[in-house]
Amino acid sequence: MIPAPHFAPDRRRFLGATATAFAALAASGCVTRGAPAGSARTATSGFTGYGALVPDPAGLLDLPEGFSYRVISRLGDAMDDGGTVPDRADGMGCFDLGNGEIALVRNHELQPRHDAGGPIAKGFGKRNGEFVPGGTTTIVLDARTLAVKRQFRSLGGTIRNCSGGVTPWGSWLTCEEAPTGPGQPYGEGLERDHGWVFEVPASARGLVDPVPLTAMGRFNHEAAAVDPATGYVYMTEDRDDGVLYRFVPKTPGRLAEGGRLQAMVVEGLADTRNWHSPAMPVGRPYAVRWADLDAVDAPKDDLRQRAAAKGAALVARGEGLHMGVSRGASEVFACCTSGGAKQLGQILKLTPGLAGEPDTVELFFESESKAQFDYGDNLTVAPNGHLIVCEDQYTDVVDNHIRGITPAGQAYTLARLTAQTELAGACFAPDGKTLFVNAYGPAATLAITGPWAA
Repeated sequence: MIPAPHFAPDRRRFLGATATAFAALAASGCVTRGAPAGSARTATSGFTGYGALVPDPAGLLDLPEGFSYRVISRLGDAMDDGGTVPDRADGMGCFDLGNGEIALVRNHELQPRHDAGGPIAKGFGKRNGEFVPGGTTTIVLDARTLAVKRQFRSLGGTIRNCSGGVTPWGSWLTCEEAPTGPGQPYGEGLERDHGWVFEVPASARGLVDPVPLTAMGRFNHEAAAVDPATGYVYMTEDRDDGVLYRFVPKTPGRLAEGGRLQAMVVEGLADTRNWHSPAMPVGRPYAVRWADLDAVDAPKDDLRQRAAAKGAALVARGEGLHMGVSRGASEVFACCTSGGAKQLGQILKLTPGLAGEPDTVELFFESESKAQFDYGDNLTVAPNGHLIVCEDQYTDVVDNHIRGITPAGQAYTLARLTAQTELAGACFAPDGKTLFVNAYGPAATLAITGPWAA
C-alpha cells in the first residue's frame, strides 16, 4: 500500500507553513515554478514565442532554433519484461525516483482488438478469456543523460487508458475512457465492467495488482489532478455534455478507501461551452459549489446526466488537467477540447477557496483561430508558468502542434508534429530542462530540450 502523505486540516495554514506536498509534485515535473498562467501576468508579458519553427531533417517534429529532441522509446522496442512497447501512447507523468533516476509512467489507449506488445501475465479484465491490452508502461531513465535504463509494462487488462495525473505521494492515476462491460455497448466478450481509475506507483518494477478505484466513479474518464493541500482529486470527462468532477477521499492519499464523488455547479451558469452564446467571458470568476453524486458505478453511463440534473455545469469535452500553485494556493487548469464559440477549445481555471472561501472558476483562454490552438487536449505548465498544450485534431489534413500560452494569455507555437497523429502526455523533468511528450501512433516518446524562457 502506498503510504498516505500528511494533509493538514486547515488549508491556508498548510499552504503557508510547509512545502512538502508541493515539493513532491515539483519532483514529478508537475508544479508551476515561477508565475503560473493566470496569476502574475506581468512576469513574461512581453514574450511572444521562441521564433519560427525549423524543419526537422528526420521529418518528425519541427522546433524553434536552439531546441532539439530525441526519441527515447518507440513502438516495438524490446522491453525488459520480454514484451515490446505497445502502440497508442497517450497521457504520461514524470517522477523523481531518487538515486539519479526518473520514471515516466505512460498510458496506452488500447482497445481489445489492439496489440499489447505481447501476452499480459496479470491484469484487470479479460475479453473472451484473454486480458484486454490497455494499461501503462514505465520507462526508467538516467536523470542526467536521459538514457533508458529499463522499461516494462506496469498495468494490464484495462481499456483505453487515455490520460490521468500524478499524485503527491508518487503514483500515477491512469483513467479508462471506456464505460463498457458485459451486455453494454461495445462490451462484447468482456468479463468485467470497465471505466475506472487505477493507481500505478512510480516505483513499481513490474505489473501492479489492478485495483479499480470504484468510488471515483465510472464514466468516460480522461484526466485527473490532485490538490496536495487537501488530497481532493479533480477529474475530466471526454463528452460533449460532460461535467467536471471532484473526489473527496475518506483518507487523503488512500483513494482505495473510498470517499464522495461530486460535480461542479457554477453559480449563475449552467453551461461553460459558449457554443450558442458567449455566456462565460474570459477572466470573469464565478463561485463554485459541489453537488454530491450517488450510484457512481453508473451501469447506464448516465452519471453526467444525473449530475446536470443537480445543476452541474456542462463542459465541452473535458480532457487535459494540470495542478499548479500560485502564491501558495492551488490552481487547476482544464482543457475543454471542443469548447468556445468556434469550437476550437477552451481552458478553464479552477481555484479552490482558502479558509472557507468558495471555490471559483473562470475561462482563462478561448481559442479564436486554429493558429492559437485547434482541439487542445493534454496540457501541462512549464517552469516559467506558460501553459503547454498538445493538439489532438483530425478535422483537417494538417499537422498537430504543441502550443504555448503565456501568463498574459498570448498563444504561440512551440512545435509541429509532421506525422499524422496526435501529441499527448506532455510533462517536464524534475529539473525543468526537458519536456517529455508522446506521439500517439505509431507510439514514440520524445524528450525535448532547449532554451526555455525564464
